[in-house]
Amino acid sequence: MSGENLQTVRDLAQKLGNVVGAHPSLTNLAFDWNEPARVVKIDVLQDKARQLGVSSQDIAMALNTVVQGNAVTQVRDDIYLVDVIGRAAGKERESIDTLLDLQLQSISGQSVPLSSVAAFRYELEQPTIWRRDRVPTITVKAGIADATQPATIVKALSDKVAAFEKTLPAGYSVKVGGAVEESTKSQGPIVQVLPAMLLMMATLLMVQLQSFHRLFLVFSVAPLALIGVVVALLASNSPLGFVALLGVLALVGILIRNSVILIVEIEELRAAGKSAWNAVVEATEHRMRPIMLTAGAATLALIPISHEIFWGPMAYAMMGGIVVGTALTLLFLPALYVAWFRIPRGVEEQH
Repeated sequence: MSGENLQTVRDLAQKLGNVVGAHPSLTNLAFDWNEPARVVKIDVLQDKARQLGVSSQDIAMALNTVVQGNAVTQVRDDIYLVDVIGRAAGKERESIDTLLDLQLQSISGQSVPLSSVAAFRYELEQPTIWRRDRVPTITVKAGIADATQPATIVKALSDKVAAFEKTLPAGYSVKVGGAVEESTKSQGPIVQVLPAMLLMMATLLMVQLQSFHRLFLVFSVAPLALIGVVVALLASNSPLGFVALLGVLALVGILIRNSVILIVEIEELRAAGKSAWNAVVEATEHRMRPIMLTAGAATLALIPISHEIFWGPMAYAMMGGIVVGTALTLLFLPALYVAWFRIPRGVEEQH
């Protein structure tokens, strides 16, 4: 929740919290800042301070030493130097009496209590104000009580949040943050380079296959492998985020390679004099074992990282896609080849 006026932002954030907190999967609603805190303001009496030979800089340094502390030395931790901070104990820093009795050194060398050159008063103010693009912003946070993914919750709340956003005054806005925002940022670069990647792949495959028909057959298997990706991600309750997309991109390369191997094998057998039908059958039987062994090895290699929080979605996406994609390569691709080129069953070609 962002806007110029702090109090208005606080009030609107409370209303937004009521909207978000109504979702049954969310719990422990919190704000990164909201409630003001009681603070001590120190007004320096400049006339008395000058008479006693105490400057504002002396007062600031003395207060900083007590409250925040100063580095007095350093200790070595492996290759790092760690500052040792000297300051008052916790109870003394929180006591107003410590500040009242704080002794200052005047120019004449006499000790002057801070209470004789400054006036103390209490006020309420925000201890922390977070800003986004230099605009005060309150982040509404909540924990997920069940296995629902953040993107699912954001989608479910999108209509209510959009309706709430329409009621906002001019200059105030609501933005989605957290895991959903980071996922969107990470997927942006992939989407930008995807057209160039597909163009390069198509160009290289055209050089190898030299036929738009065979190029279409090779590319036809990769999208259907998403069936296995979706099933695996749903079964493992893993999100389709940035890491899973990396797995899908790697999966496309694996499936296209297997498809190219099978198509090239069929064309080589046809060029050697085999009938089209027999070439398809023999090439599929000949390439079945190496393709299945390669797919099995890749799937087994991904099992150790499938339980990792970060790499798990990628592993499940690739495992599901490889299993289904391999089956489609060995069953669907030969059938599509026969249907595409209208190859009759068991008919010998005339040369």
